[in-house]
Amino acid sequence: MTRNRTRSDFWGMENSRRVVGTAGWSIPAAHKPSFPGSGSQLERYAARLSIVEINSSFHKPHRRQTYERWARSVPNHFRFSAKIPRAVTHERRLEDCDDLLDAFLGQIGGLGTKLSVLLVQLPPSLQFEPQTAENFFTMLRVKSDRRLVCEPRHPSWFEPEAGALLSRFQVGRVAADPAPVPAAAMPGGWRDLAYFRFHGAPRVYYSDYEAGQLLDIGRRLAEASVSEVWCIFNNTARGHALGNALSVDAAVRQMTFSSRNARPSATRSYPNAVQSIVR
Repeated sequence: MTRNRTRSDFWGMENSRRVVGTAGWSIPAAHKPSFPGSGSQLERYAARLSIVEINSSFHKPHRRQTYERWARSVPNHFRFSAKIPRAVTHERRLEDCDDLLDAFLGQIGGLGTKLSVLLVQLPPSLQFEPQTAENFFTMLRVKSDRRLVCEPRHPSWFEPEAGALLSRFQVGRVAADPAPVPAAAMPGGWRDLAYFRFHGAPRVYYSDYEAGQLLDIGRRLAEASVSEVWCIFNNTARGHALGNALSVDAAVRQMTFSSRNARPSATRSYPNAVQSIVR
């Protein structure tokens, strides 16, 4: 399926297509000074970052009116990604889930045009089965025109046959950290959208990323040769995700600015400046 894009898909930000956010929009006490003092947490979050991933939709349904309220809370340029329910991916394992998808898409439709990406995260035990995958993505493509990304975790999804199927359905394969297999560290599938998810390492959901790691992440995003890059920090258990996202967002902006404005002989000078941002 080919999707026609509009200017709103890339929403300005000086034409930047490298955007950073977190899973959820909680603002830990340590980072409150970096955000406005009034408004809901989502309103305050959206004053600094331009994307967010809704993970709660994976665990439980929300009313359409809740999504509509969230959409009203953010600026016009702000965009959401949303995780498809575990009932679809982990319980029915992509099969016989037509009714569940209809219910979810009806609810999430409350976000309107601010819903940009749907995330399909698969359980580690779910092997790639070509017919099941084709049936599922065919059905999902019929039901929704939103961009799709998939985070598989079984090694069979990183073989050429699976990558070809994802490309055919214009589904980006998530680049994950920690990566369950080496190939999972890099985006795959459809190449127009690179979607990174940093879960925390060595302890998933808990570990903080150090300054040097954040600088490396910023470089990867800035240098990615794709149309658009999303970066989501999911190490939320101890509140590290937001600080990591703010650091990488600042680093990417600085790198992008430097690369656009530096003479060729000066293009290698920006990492030192970025280092001061991520510390």
